[in-house]
Amino acid sequence: MPIINAENLDLAFRGFKSIYSTAYLAAPSQAAKVAMTVPSSSRDESYGWLGQFPQLREWLDGERVVRQLKAHGFTIVNRKFESTVSVSRDDFSDDRLGVFKPMFAEMGHAAALHPDEIVFGLLAQGTTTLCFDGQNFFDTDHPVLDPDGAIVIDGETYSPVSNFDDGAGPTWYLLDTSRAVRPIIWQEREKYEFQNVNRLNDERVFMTDNFLYGIRARVNAGFGLWQLAHASREALNAANYAAIRAQMQTLTGDQGRPLGIRPNVLVVPPQLEEAAFHLLNTETQDGGGSNPWKGTAEIVVTPYTGG
Repeated sequence: MPIINAENLDLAFRGFKSIYSTAYLAAPSQAAKVAMTVPSSSRDESYGWLGQFPQLREWLDGERVVRQLKAHGFTIVNRKFESTVSVSRDDFSDDRLGVFKPMFAEMGHAAALHPDEIVFGLLAQGTTTLCFDGQNFFDTDHPVLDPDGAIVIDGETYSPVSNFDDGAGPTWYLLDTSRAVRPIIWQEREKYEFQNVNRLNDERVFMTDNFLYGIRARVNAGFGLWQLAHASREALNAANYAAIRAQMQTLTGDQGRPLGIRPNVLVVPPQLEEAAFHLLNTETQDGGGSNPWKGTAEIVVTPYTGG
């Protein structure tokens, strides 16, 4: 029977933490494929620079032309998350700690996949969640400054741009993740930390006869640039895929300058996994001939978009 003392309790904690860490590192998280990670130093972070695409101009005479960044007032507030389990002192005394190993492994697995749940869950909320320009992230009328536009808002001329196609099917997403800025921002204030309350003189341990183990984090996700993402509920087929790729690659910023967008990630729910692999991994098309879309985007299959 193990002696319950500080040394053995610390040894048990390090063993549980090792199991947790191994599972955490082995979990197949995919959030980093679509989101940029930004460290946070306070309760929230403001991203006033979103929507600005710095582009070069020929410098002929005179001084530089200084473009002042617009303050869009877009802020991501950190959220706090936890998961806690208890281990009875009796189980420790009876040397039954081995039965808890799968629980701590699952805790590590869940912590590693939690960013996926938040990031891809946010992507699924894009048609009802505002981004930096005051429109829903996926919308049909994002305002883009254009000298030849037909819509005038507050004295400035705009042309509405869409990055959403409605339909009756599951939603799929085409993204450009090749740039420094990405469609999703993953914000980390405090990373996932494995903690414990196992001191014998702790009041809670004394009153409950249980040792506590858990994880804690302060994180959140928010939308980056809508120009780098397109959502569609139409059928996932070659025609629709080609049309959206072309539309994204011809997007322009303010004053009509091309943004140089290159879609490289296709996010689909499990219902569209077969269609996605057929579209991007097969050598030939349905009607014969080579498949021009093979390998043009990485496929990310995730249940967190909700279909």
